[in-house]
Amino acid sequence: MKISLTSRLLQRPGTIAAVMLSALALGACGESAQEKANAQVCGARNDISKRISTLTGLGLSTSLPTQVKTGVEAITNDITKIKSAQGNLEPARRGQVQNATHTFETRLNSILTGLTSNLSLSNAEGQFKSALSELTTSYKQTLEPVNCS
Repeated sequence: MKISLTSRLLQRPGTIAAVMLSALALGACGESAQEKANAQVCGARNDISKRISTLTGLGLSTSLPTQVKTGVEAITNDITKIKSAQGNLEPARRGQVQNATHTFETRLNSILTGLTSNLSLSNAEGQFKSALSELTTSYKQTLEPVNCS
C-alpha cells in the first residue's frame, strides 16, 4: 500500500499545527470588523451625498414624485446601513457617527413631513426647492464632517 506524501506529512503533529496556524494567519489577513464598518459608513455617506445632488438636479415633471420617492428610499436605506455599522466602530468614532446620523435622520423626517403636509400645486416647486436646500444644509452640517479619508 502506497501512502502519499501529503498523508505522511499530515500524520505528524507538528505539521498539522503548522498547517492550522497558516490557515488562521491567512484568514486574519482580511479587513477587521472596524474597517468594514468604516467602509460601510463612508460608502453610505457618499451615496447620500450623490442622492441629494441627484434630487437637487430634478425639475418639475410627471416623474418627479417617483424620482423623489426612489431617492428618499435610497437615503433611508443608507441611514440604515450606517446605523447597522455603528456597533463595530471605535468608541469615539461611533459617538460622532451616531450623533451625525441621528441629527440628519431627524432633520430628514422633519423636512419630509413639512413637504408632504403643506404641499400645494401652486407652490410645489418652491417648496420642493426649499426642502432640498434644507436637506443639503443638513447633510453638510451632520454627515459631511464625518471623516472618510
